[in-house]
Amino acid sequence: MSNIRSFIEDYLKNEGYKLQQFSRIADINVGTLSAIIKGTRLISMNQLDQITSAMGLEQGYFYEMYGVECFIESAPHWRRLEPFLYRCAELGKLDIIQQVITHVTDDQSYIDELFDVAESLFKKSMNEAALILYECVADSEKYQHSERLALCQYRIFLLHKTLSKFDNLNAAVKFEPYIDKLNEEVQLDAIKDLANVYMTIHLWDKVDLWARELERKAEFQLKIQSRRRKNKRRLTAYPLFTYVAYANLLISSVYDARKEYENVLKYTEKYLEIVEVGNPTQEDQQIIDLFRGWGEGNQYASQLMLGQENVIDSYLDYIENNPSEILAGFVNILQAANQYSFNIDFALDRFKNQIKLFNTDMHFKGGYNDQMLNHGYQDFYYELGYYQIKQRNYLLGIDALLMCLDLSSSSKDDLMCIKCLDLYGEYRSEANETQIRRYKNVVEKLSLPTF
Repeated sequence: MSNIRSFIEDYLKNEGYKLQQFSRIADINVGTLSAIIKGTRLISMNQLDQITSAMGLEQGYFYEMYGVECFIESAPHWRRLEPFLYRCAELGKLDIIQQVITHVTDDQSYIDELFDVAESLFKKSMNEAALILYECVADSEKYQHSERLALCQYRIFLLHKTLSKFDNLNAAVKFEPYIDKLNEEVQLDAIKDLANVYMTIHLWDKVDLWARELERKAEFQLKIQSRRRKNKRRLTAYPLFTYVAYANLLISSVYDARKEYENVLKYTEKYLEIVEVGNPTQEDQQIIDLFRGWGEGNQYASQLMLGQENVIDSYLDYIENNPSEILAGFVNILQAANQYSFNIDFALDRFKNQIKLFNTDMHFKGGYNDQMLNHGYQDFYYELGYYQIKQRNYLLGIDALLMCLDLSSSSKDDLMCIKCLDLYGEYRSEANETQIRRYKNVVEKLSLPTF
């Protein structure tokens, strides 16, 4: 590695170090250091890091040079490549990983090892580095139609989700054809994740289709569960009954979107029956408690959407005891208030401190991902804006409406943008100068593709 060797030699000369003196600082045997500089011995990752530290340089200073000399200009050796990838991932040297991997995957012999590293990085939440490896492995195997290709595509789908509905739709459409090639147990998690994405972008027919497919596949897995070896490792993230229950929860969400609240109650009761598991384990019980909590909240919400104003106090008590449900709960309460002209000022006042934390890092997210939260924030601020305007609190209403417009334009939610623009247009004469300027700033950020 002539470049790195030359750098070390120049450093020793310029700083006036003797070889033995520098070997003590770097904590490397003087003979080993001499062989590295002469080029008779290859430098390891650990030795490179020790030399870099001894020179007072930032971690990873030589990595680009090392990558070129070790893996691009020379035949790569896995014993050196594996620790190099991990260190680059730890230091966020993604461009170096991309450069080296693009060259290495020309040779198919390292595909198995690269996939294993990608899985390891994924488990450690080094997602950006893992994504580079998954995409390279998938590209190398694109004609294989293998289970590993399908698993790569599943990971890519999970890691590609953003707050943009178009990005998420594109990721979902690309991933769909690979689901049947996944392991049958892994398919349950994949379908759940796919349905969740379709739910956040309001493609309710797709949610319904995949929810029913999830129920069918999960019930089949439950039937054959007794025939499995007792010591066989579970591949699903959750116990199997979870997926049958979740499928019915998804179906209830479809009916909620269609405003068929009697069917929401029907499917809510169904998933509550499913989670009545005999002799539950500790893990089972945690899931059962979660579904019971969701079920109670969904029952209150459906009764409220059927016009039963008397459940509001019970619903608020439920929300107070389940902080992760405050956002979804207030979306439901506001929607009902707007539909039936309920006055819910008392509810907004009771939870004013928690509501102030919405759309901030202080808001308790619970089990909701960023896409679901962003969708929830948009719905909340739109309904709040509409409610306050109906209450003739125009400035409060327009503030909430502008917050929704900002969020929906950022996520390219065209339908919500249009709803906000339409409602603002109707009451623009009530806006103050600050709100008018804020509105213009948001509208200027809107691009034609949003619509």
